[in-house]
Amino acid sequence: MANQLLKLIGIRIRELRKERGLSQEQLGEKAGFHFSYIGGIERAEKNISILNLAKIASALGVHIGEIFVYIQSGHDVNTDKEAELEEILQILLGQDIKGLRKAKTILKELYE
Repeated sequence: MANQLLKLIGIRIRELRKERGLSQEQLGEKAGFHFSYIGGIERAEKNISILNLAKIASALGVHIGEIFVYIQSGHDVNTDKEAELEEILQILLGQDIKGLRKAKTILKELYE
């Protein structure tokens, strides 16, 4: 599972980098890393930290969550279900703690 996750993240970073026309060296410079580190991530040889992932996402000009939107076999894995969850998440992010607790109570009543 962990190796598969590293592979998916590496593939996604490579896709985003290439979409932006960046070399590994250019991405490394923008993110503050050596190009060999970027290559290691893309080849799933490096277990990247969250902080370094955030730096790479920033250098790519994307939200860190975009790194976790995997594309396999030409089909976006971001299904209708995931799109619905994203929309719900955006609504919840706009709430204060009281609103979040209220939403949690409602969801528990509906689905437990």
